[in-house]
Amino acid sequence: MQPLTETDIRASFVNSTKGEAKRLVLPKDLADQPWHDLDFLGWRDPAAPQRAYVVTSVGGSATGVALRLADSSAGQRRRNMCAVCLTTHSGDGVSLMTARKAGRSGQQGNSVGTYLCSDLACSAYVRGLRSAGPGARLQESLSVEDLVERMMGRLRAFIDSVTRDT
Repeated sequence: MQPLTETDIRASFVNSTKGEAKRLVLPKDLADQPWHDLDFLGWRDPAAPQRAYVVTSVGGSATGVALRLADSSAGQRRRNMCAVCLTTHSGDGVSLMTARKAGRSGQQGNSVGTYLCSDLACSAYVRGLRSAGPGARLQESLSVEDLVERMMGRLRAFIDSVTRDT
């Protein structure tokens, strides 16, 4: 992923007003992100843990989506799978995250959701740079490049559902 500036990030959000984008809390370590190992920038707001953000390149330009974490049962014991990177986590390692739809549909209160790694570190899991524990990644014969391509296809499909006006 190409490094993003604060201006790039704030201008990228498709489901937020300009005022909301201006007020959102960016990662403190933005300049120190491992951009070469990221396929998208994802972070949680430390001041509002129920808020999360994802920014990636769609069609050559930065596209951002503001997310809300659904309330979950604390201390879940079963394993859940991220719908984007297909990593399984126990406990609260996967969260249902919802995004207000863009445009008129979002103004009418419509939203879409998907299950994502709670730490939004999908790129690191796919590349084997981070582990969610034994058995967290299915043994596959795909190359890392193919895994990344599949992950990004799933993320773009979710972003498309946010921007689609139906």
